[in-house]
Amino acid sequence: QVQLVESGGGLVQAGGSLRLSCAASGSMFSISTMGWYRQAPGKQRELVATITGGGVTNYAASLLVRFTISRDNAKNMVFLQMNSLKPEDTAVYYCHSRLVGMDYWGQGTQVTVSS
Repeated sequence: QVQLVESGGGLVQAGGSLRLSCAASGSMFSISTMGWYRQAPGKQRELVATITGGGVTNYAASLLVRFTISRDNAKNMVFLQMNSLKPEDTAVYYCHSRLVGMDYWGQGTQVTVSS
């Protein structure tokens, strides 16, 4: 069982930055693929970015320039640096873990970008 706890969301003006953090439980963090997804009101949950245990990253094409995913295996943490935020980035951001074919989700953290 993996537990994920997100933090770092909040209200920010357009053009600003936020850094989301996700703390993961468990001893197998370093081999898990971690990711960030988001869900805006009335829309489906969508991929933001993923990172493998070895640090290989994958991004939604539209977010590649502004968002950066990273991880600290020693601390069981994954991060999402978001720059040049836009009102359309407003969503609940979820931390995700895939480990040995199992999927785990955090409770989500709200990001609101005002114009």
